[in-house]
Amino acid sequence: MSTLPLLSLVVFTPFAGAAGLGLLRGASPAASRALALIFSLSTLALSLVLLGGFDPARTAPQFVERHAWIAALNVNYSLGLDGLSLLLVLLTGIVTPVALLASAKAERDSRLFGALFLMLQGAALGVFLALDFFPWFLFWELSLVPAFFLIKLWGGQGATRAAYQFVIYTIGGSAFMLAGFAALFVATGTMDFNTLAQLAADGSLAQKLAAFGGGNWTKVIFLGVLIGLAVKVPLWPFHTWLPPAYAEAPTGASMFLTGVMSKMGVYGFLRILWPIFPGPLHDASCWLLALALGGVVLGAWSAMRQTDLKRMVAYSSINHLSYCLLALFAVSYATGRAGPSSEAAAAALSGTLLQMFNHGLSAAALFACVGMLEARTGGKRGLHEFGGVRTAAPIFAGLCGVAMFSSLGLPGLNGFVGEFLIFRGVFGLNAWAAAIACLGLLATALFLLTFWQRVFHGPRAGATTGVFADVQPGEYLTLVPLVALMLVLGVAPHLLTRLINPLVTAWAGHLTLP
Repeated sequence: MSTLPLLSLVVFTPFAGAAGLGLLRGASPAASRALALIFSLSTLALSLVLLGGFDPARTAPQFVERHAWIAALNVNYSLGLDGLSLLLVLLTGIVTPVALLASAKAERDSRLFGALFLMLQGAALGVFLALDFFPWFLFWELSLVPAFFLIKLWGGQGATRAAYQFVIYTIGGSAFMLAGFAALFVATGTMDFNTLAQLAADGSLAQKLAAFGGGNWTKVIFLGVLIGLAVKVPLWPFHTWLPPAYAEAPTGASMFLTGVMSKMGVYGFLRILWPIFPGPLHDASCWLLALALGGVVLGAWSAMRQTDLKRMVAYSSINHLSYCLLALFAVSYATGRAGPSSEAAAAALSGTLLQMFNHGLSAAALFACVGMLEARTGGKRGLHEFGGVRTAAPIFAGLCGVAMFSSLGLPGLNGFVGEFLIFRGVFGLNAWAAAIACLGLLATALFLLTFWQRVFHGPRAGATTGVFADVQPGEYLTLVPLVALMLVLGVAPHLLTRLINPLVTAWAGHLTLP
């Protein structure tokens, strides 16, 4: 047990900042932005403290905080940190400040914008650290409120429709998940993730659920939880809310939605479905593999058809997150089969965790680049509305190029490592799935290189023919940290893998179903 509630500080410091901004009346926009930035940086500072005391060799949660909360429901306020959680807390601590900086001069009512952004940050951190479903679900649902208002109040012309679509889809999925966990609680008397995982591991969870509602009850509950998580990622074909939400959201919100919030769904697959429902996940893995391949291939080919740069990056996010699900479902598909390769499973799972982190950096940077194009041209972001940006703004082009090629998976940049490990693992577990997924790699190369060639190369044309400034001082603070991490993690991925290798090894060692 940790004597200092570090994890509570991580979660609730952004909420305290949001409350402070709400009470701060009469402050200048600059003061409001500065206060929001300071509180957003608290996550990065505290995550570095956690990193210093974190023992990668331990797979059990660390810095655990556990207090009785609602005795009648056996609900506990329970927080804990393992390698997966630490990775996502670090990602949140990096993306949130740069997303706020990207919004520094563009957003009206800086006080409300900053307060909503800090609420969104705190809710995401609560999802990554809670170990009991009740507080976890509260944070999960709470994240919808600030995200809805950030899109609706500061978004583009179609923001209202996109915001409502986002909330309706997510709440609809969450209703299924809540019903599933309510049934789990009635059958088992607990909503603690670790306890439920132990019950699943020894086979008693299936027995309790069968006694409660019949032999198929486990699959029914699994389906409810699956739908809630699938909408959040999103898993194809539950993806239709994402392109308009990301495209209409203001730049900073788009950066956070793709960089952090989309990881909440993948995190739920790893934290809930993977350990608590291994049998049903294995049984459904063939169909789920097909859906993940739909996201990989159709997401990339849909991105290739876009002329709106923001929608292009949004569809790219569907493609890249589907790689994570492809790896997870391939491992589940191999579980219990003759001769499963624990080495291939470990590679696939390591790639999934790295892809979550690295995609957060590259996708946030790409949305920042599109936002800077919009800011320079009065809102233009069409693929055919630019030309010769490299000539007009060479430094800007260079920074955007690194982000683009990181998303493409160029060796030497961070995006390559996760994708390579995913394909290395999936080829060893299901070669056909990996071969089909290569079509997504081809389409990704086509649309990103088209983006790079038409916007940045050739003679200056369209919106680039007039005054087109290179990177401004504040914009360096947004792009340079992200680009620097892409370069560093591309050549030194062990900085991240050392945090997750023991956890991944433990996961890969449990390929036999109970």
